[in-house]
Amino acid sequence: MDQVIQAIEIFALVTGIVYVVLEILQKNAMWVIGILTGAACAFEFAVTHVWASMGLNLYYVAMSVVGLIQWRKASGQVEEGDIHLRKVSLKAGILSAVLFTAGTAVMIPVLKATGDPAPFLDAVAVMLSVVGTWWLAQSYLEQWFIWIVADVLTTTLCLTTGQYWMAVLYLVYIGSAVYGYIHWKSRGKYVSLRD
Repeated sequence: MDQVIQAIEIFALVTGIVYVVLEILQKNAMWVIGILTGAACAFEFAVTHVWASMGLNLYYVAMSVVGLIQWRKASGQVEEGDIHLRKVSLKAGILSAVLFTAGTAVMIPVLKATGDPAPFLDAVAVMLSVVGTWWLAQSYLEQWFIWIVADVLTTTLCLTTGQYWMAVLYLVYIGSAVYGYIHWKSRGKYVSLRD
């Protein structure tokens, strides 16, 4: 079983790197790769009993469908090679803050009860990632800042639970998030979409 788990971690590492490259380039194929990566990571986190991260990866699978629909709508409004961006509304910012705070507060005691090895770290990283994925699907430039923090926390979580290949993946994600922000900012064009 350990060899299967390690193979799934390596698969998640490879598809995760492909995913983040496609994310930086803002290619719709990213969402299809996101389904594969999310499913692999969900299995990996389930095996190690890191329940919130498992649930998060199932959420990634579902958000991949939403993101693909949103990005297809927006991609027709920019030139080939440009990045479509949307401005974060006050409503989206407030809703995100409430979701993050409430979700973290609810998740911590639940994770403690299920034996999660790092309930606070897991809850905070997961809720940041929930908000970050929603912001990614909406093409908010600022989503990259959320990912930097979430990926640092998830790297720490992976190291403390012995998931070293996953830690490598999240280290790659940190560097990619920094580069992604720079790339999106330099190539971005703001578009308008109805929510």
